[in-house]
Amino acid sequence: MTLLDGITSRLIDTDRLTVNILERAGDDAETTPDHTLVLIHGNVSSSLFWQELMQDLPAELRVIAIDLRGFGGTESLPVDATRGVRDFSDDVHATLTALGIETAHFVGWSMGGGVVMQYALDHPVLSLTLQAPVSPYGFGGTRRDGSRLTDDDAGCGGGGANPDFVQRLTDRDMSDDAPSSPRNVFRTTYVAPGYTSDHEDIWIESMNTTSTAEGNYPGDGVESPNWPGFGAGKIGVLNTMAPRYFDTSGIVDLAVKPPILWVHGTADAIVSDASFFDLNQLGVAGVIPGWPGEEVAPAQPMISQTRDVLDAYAAAGGEVTELTLEGVGHSPHLERPAEVRRAILALIGYIGKTVYPAPPTETIIISSSD
Repeated sequence: MTLLDGITSRLIDTDRLTVNILERAGDDAETTPDHTLVLIHGNVSSSLFWQELMQDLPAELRVIAIDLRGFGGTESLPVDATRGVRDFSDDVHATLTALGIETAHFVGWSMGGGVVMQYALDHPVLSLTLQAPVSPYGFGGTRRDGSRLTDDDAGCGGGGANPDFVQRLTDRDMSDDAPSSPRNVFRTTYVAPGYTSDHEDIWIESMNTTSTAEGNYPGDGVESPNWPGFGAGKIGVLNTMAPRYFDTSGIVDLAVKPPILWVHGTADAIVSDASFFDLNQLGVAGVIPGWPGEEVAPAQPMISQTRDVLDAYAAAGGEVTELTLEGVGHSPHLERPAEVRRAILALIGYIGKTVYPAPPTETIIISSSD
């Protein structure tokens, strides 16, 4: 039983593939775009992770959570990583087209943040909420300005996946008997210490929907003369975020700039300026031997990169609100749901908002009267 009360699922046939979506029972299919919210999950997850947020949003909204290809109940066609995340964003567009939705407000989590940024580069959107998003310059292998460290993106992509974790996803492992089990990966990296939920089994089931078929997660790798010995391949999920293929910093130049909400936690183990999912950071820490040093293989400053791009977006006339949550991990919508909900509702104009001057951490605090 993976669906919570009031949540329904159905398959949508598109001109690209068959897509699974979650909706709320009773939502009106005729709801206008300004009251329509589209939720896009991250890597090794599915739409199931959005259910608590869906339940808590006002009934006047139409809320749709989409499974990306190879996740949840959506068809697991191969992912062409040389297109960045465009296979995913094009699938989202095909799904919304089949539903008769021309535009909407978008929420993207982690890799899904990259997907909705790419979507905004290709199609009009009303707003973007980026929750713990992948850097606009991809995952790994770049300096703060987005320039690539090597021509083959050494240390990035599918070659860096833990084989035991991949096998456990294939086996749909629900145990907690090893550090690399999906349950322990969730507990130690998806959320900050101290988070508990009666729905943890659902979150692990969601992770286990990840397709590990060829062309899906994690993707291929190639040999590299550069440390740590492999570079990004051309197929599969992790390679979509390699910097040779992924760059959404072009949102700064959008002629029509949707308002952006950036939500992130200070205890995020996955997306940070010192991410332990970045192999260069593991080299810095001595976990992987032979690290060639800061000049050659610096850790990717993911948060700083995102802030730089969003600062440029604001300087170019866009509206950006940053919500930093102290002690929160990679899943703010699970860990601090009320604050995330209020921030989203303020962004889309459903409730009024007051934006206070940013404190030294550059966090913008949102308050509302609801």
